[in-house]
Amino acid sequence: MLKGMTETHRKSPSGQPEDVDPHERDESGASEDAALALPSHVASSGALDRLVETARGYARAAASENTLKAYGKDWAHFARWCRMRGTDPLPASPQLIGLYIADLAAPGGKTPALSVSSIERRLSGLAWGYTQRGERLDRKDRHIGSVLAGIRRKHARPPAQKEAILPEDLRDMLATLPHDLRGLRDRAILLIGFAGGLRRSEIVSLDHGKDDTPDSGGWIEILEDGILVTLRGKTGWREVEIARGSSEQTCPVHALTQWLHYARIDFGPLFVAVSRNGLKATAERLSDKHVARLIKTCAREAGLRPDLPEAERVRLFSGHSLRAGLASSAEVDERYVQKQLGHASAEMTRRYQRRRDRFRVNLTKAAGL
Repeated sequence: MLKGMTETHRKSPSGQPEDVDPHERDESGASEDAALALPSHVASSGALDRLVETARGYARAAASENTLKAYGKDWAHFARWCRMRGTDPLPASPQLIGLYIADLAAPGGKTPALSVSSIERRLSGLAWGYTQRGERLDRKDRHIGSVLAGIRRKHARPPAQKEAILPEDLRDMLATLPHDLRGLRDRAILLIGFAGGLRRSEIVSLDHGKDDTPDSGGWIEILEDGILVTLRGKTGWREVEIARGSSEQTCPVHALTQWLHYARIDFGPLFVAVSRNGLKATAERLSDKHVARLIKTCAREAGLRPDLPEAERVRLFSGHSLRAGLASSAEVDERYVQKQLGHASAEMTRRYQRRRDRFRVNLTKAAGL
């Protein structure tokens, strides 16, 4: 069966054998740049070439940098898998994809099996990869859909949720930070991330003002009662209100204004790297990985979850721990939490709540038992 597929896949979409190995070409950098070009019958000119580059820039901005990197790795893994089995990833073959995801779910040897969510993410990456190469992958095809349905039925598990950082945890984490420029910055990151219910990518994408930088994901306005954050999130633009806290030690507005004052930031990225001597803020925007590392480091140094080994404790916390902490601890109507987190449904917000609603409503007694 696989041999027959191999013979089919080593032909170009037009049916003619190709001199160049397609999967080698794909792994070496085929992308939306290759797909966006002038039609063959249109003569090139300076103006049209500039428009092509502009269109490629917009195409690259269609998804986040992290998403594009993940999709690129998905395609590279699939191309290697095909090469090791003597076949090619092009043209798109639902039968071959079905074999691939079956191997991901039940690999031979010492290779660990992927979770259902990881396999579904791989499929999204492959669908994106085929689209960039002018092909279409039908995920509903029976060779893919039936195999994936069986994988879900046999291997699906509840999602592993990250530990929520609650207010008392956050206070302990803040106490581990030094009282220097880096400490001021990291305090502001933790408090803004928690009070705003922001994703780590949203935190580091903020600018001081509107349209400060081309790669901005939003901006802030410091008002009398708090901070108004305008964000370009997964579901579109939204506004997030971050009000003042009850004390300066835990007030996100105070923490941010202190950082901006001492870092002398009045334009450009909100959270930037600090020079090696720790005395000056640079112009380099922080990566979202800094937020993840910061949370893990502070959680470890604060001694959160001392009942677990250190390695396991570190794995429990991530950028989402701040969002889960706000959702779990804010004693307000659920709709306000949903709006703050930018969720389209209350059900998604409830997934972030770790302790609020358990047994709050006793249906057993309400039913008369």
